[in-house]
Amino acid sequence: MKKVLLLSALSILILSAGDCSKKKTGYKGKLEIKGICMNYTIALTEGNIDTSLIVANWTDENTGKAYKNVFKLGSPCTFPSSIKEGDEFSFTIDTSVMNCQVCMAYYPTPPKSLGIKVVEK
Repeated sequence: MKKVLLLSALSILILSAGDCSKKKTGYKGKLEIKGICMNYTIALTEGNIDTSLIVANWTDENTGKAYKNVFKLGSPCTFPSSIKEGDEFSFTIDTSVMNCQVCMAYYPTPPKSLGIKVVEK
């Protein structure tokens, strides 16, 4: 009986220790530019992301305004329409591919795009 209790306690400790070591993969971003036809520019405001996935410095050729740590929205199908220019939100990187129709009008965006999924706070 003591062995069963000891094994149960040991199992619980091992399983709960695994949960504590998991890293969060969430980030915070800000919708900087809500351009026509989902040509959105998002700035990373919080979180450590692989710097090869974003653009360190980019200037909007229409306005001349400079931005840091930005990327083009690569997942227009799932981005909430309720997020307005200037809003901050939490997100995770989403590598799944979804095809949806987006009009072809152009607005300048950073050269790198990133698929993201907005998550509730």
